[in-house]
Amino acid sequence: MSKAKPNILFIMDDQHRHDYLGSAGASFVNTPNLDRLAQDGIRFRQCVTNCPVCAPSRIAVASGYQPARIGSTGNDSYLPSNVTTYYQRLRDEGYRVGCAGKLDLAKPDRYNGRHGDRPRLYSWGFTHPIEIEGKMHAGMSDRPQGPYGFWLEEQGLYEDFKNDYGERAGKGWIQNASHDSVLPTEAFADSYIGQRAVEWIEQIPDDFPWHMFVSFVGPHDPYDPPAEYGARYRNVDMPAPIETSSAGKPDWIIDRQLDMSSEAIAETRRQYCASIELIDYQIGRILKTLDRLGIRDNTYIIFASDHGEMLGDHGLYTKSLPYEASVRVPLIVAGPGIEGGRTSDELVELIDVNPTICALGGLEPQEGIDARSFHGVLAGETGTHRSETVSAIRNFRMIRTRE
Repeated sequence: MSKAKPNILFIMDDQHRHDYLGSAGASFVNTPNLDRLAQDGIRFRQCVTNCPVCAPSRIAVASGYQPARIGSTGNDSYLPSNVTTYYQRLRDEGYRVGCAGKLDLAKPDRYNGRHGDRPRLYSWGFTHPIEIEGKMHAGMSDRPQGPYGFWLEEQGLYEDFKNDYGERAGKGWIQNASHDSVLPTEAFADSYIGQRAVEWIEQIPDDFPWHMFVSFVGPHDPYDPPAEYGARYRNVDMPAPIETSSAGKPDWIIDRQLDMSSEAIAETRRQYCASIELIDYQIGRILKTLDRLGIRDNTYIIFASDHGEMLGDHGLYTKSLPYEASVRVPLIVAGPGIEGGRTSDELVELIDVNPTICALGGLEPQEGIDARSFHGVLAGETGTHRSETVSAIRNFRMIRTRE
């Protein structure tokens, strides 16, 4: 059966803005593996997240619905139990369905289980899950909440990590808290996730096709790369932030603006880039594993992020804002039959990954969802994908057209 259907690898990172890739023209960040993936496939330049915050964005991708339609407007959201996920659809089509990393489909339920296989994951459609908690989730908990925290505890590193995050939180996650991780590179969260993903691919039996969702937790703040990576960017010139004016802007945006020096902003950007390079390295390890096992030619590979990061533009940080840096995300697709070396300016919503993955797996379209497959764009068969894209959260509603 594995020869009849392709494997599908979906890699997502957290809070990666659209323009911080070498293939997007960012000479100041080193992303050789993602750049090669873009060269092997197609990079979408106009992909917009449906909600620029973690849980609603990921719930939307899993379900194919605009997040507000199913009650998800903030990080206090749950994926409704009666909503069909694309994980379930692939499972029912004969796929083994796995994950390694952060899911955020029930974010308020903090305990992921010692092995990342809490029972509710199977109802969402996963057959071989390793749900790994995010950095803040692990570092701001009194005791381990998932596989990563328990592993750090076994390595004798959990208390140091937790104490460091407590100090960062006290200073404010952005200002005065942009320093290297107290952990060695091999114990950093995204190194751990990369290792677990490699092991999953190595160990999964080949008698059924598989879908693997690998979800890194960086480059989300705090900007805390391991020192080995941070050192590579210490004196690298960073692009200046977009200047801002408060005139005519609502209070909720003005209240979020930070008064930071140009050097302090540059430092956060250097740390952010260092975190991206570490993720890129782990992605390279995963791709080399596919090559070593001889399954790359039968595997579709998708890379995207859940939302962007303001990173000092307009005096703002993180996400939840109707600015390009917050709502636009990278999207790359490569695999069998996809012509490489292409970029597309078609308007795409992040939820469109859901039916596209199903189409790549040979499933019939799912009726009633808001997402639209861009499989035709991948195959070079169709022109316009969408005439507009939408993004929304509690504070704003946005319609984005080509203009």
